[in-house]
Amino acid sequence: MRFNKLDLNLLVALDALLTERNISRAAEKTHLSQSAMSNALARLRDYFDDALLIQVGRRMEPTPRAEVLRDAVNDVLRRIEGSIAAKPAFVPAESQREFRISVSDFSLSVLIPHVIARAHAEGPRIRFALIPQVQDPPRSLDRAEVDLLVLPQEFCTPDHPAEEVFRERYVCVVWRDSALAQGELTLERYMAAGHVVMVPPGANSASVEAWRLHKLGLERRVEVTSFSFASCMALLPGTDRIATVHSRLARKLAPHFPVVLKESPLPLAEMHQMLQWHRYRTNDPGIEWLRRVFMDSAREMDADAGA
Repeated sequence: MRFNKLDLNLLVALDALLTERNISRAAEKTHLSQSAMSNALARLRDYFDDALLIQVGRRMEPTPRAEVLRDAVNDVLRRIEGSIAAKPAFVPAESQREFRISVSDFSLSVLIPHVIARAHAEGPRIRFALIPQVQDPPRSLDRAEVDLLVLPQEFCTPDHPAEEVFRERYVCVVWRDSALAQGELTLERYMAAGHVVMVPPGANSASVEAWRLHKLGLERRVEVTSFSFASCMALLPGTDRIATVHSRLARKLAPHFPVVLKESPLPLAEMHQMLQWHRYRTNDPGIEWLRRVFMDSAREMDADAGA
């Protein structure tokens, strides 16, 4: 099919090329040979009268014209996928579909095990690819690299629908033999101490509690950073440092380490953990089923923990 003399099949190739910025990976993603993808790029360059992708070192970088095209092409393809490609029904017991979910290691530790178990009970052949969250997770949703985001409300994009799956508060964790384990953990003691902090992968990234502290004008003395929420508690023994940790994760991991939990003196509101999906996938029966599995799993998670 052609539109204004453009073979519309080339839009799929263009979307893959602009996402992967690599001919071999784009070919693999679209199930084409490398020579066929190279030919598609040549035809696209001829149609748009632009190089589109330029070799810079070992990777290809988009031209300004390609940057303009990227979101428009992706948007068109997602509309088609959401409106036409979705099946009219989703039967978990018969499905072999793979769902790609972008998730932090916090949710991976406390919620996802319940999701996987519940999903397996309903659809034992359904597969999951759990994708680590890096800077700007909503971008991966826009590019159809993931089906679902699990992230705090502050990091959701207004461009796509979202729903709350659970709420979380923070507690402080200290080594049981440190001075901080004795007595009340006041704000003054908290701010005077050194801290172990999770810093998400990606330039200029920050966790929710760090972002909220910055808005309150509070700056901690960060002495250790990690890329994992779950590792922070393991880095406390033998020190007088504090880790500010999600309550569910702290309660789950505390029995495995010589630590004690203290009420946080920080004026932090609860974190609202959300599910977010592409607006063109709202009526996708598979996504509807997965959202229901998440909501049921969140209730099960707290029931098992006695919350």
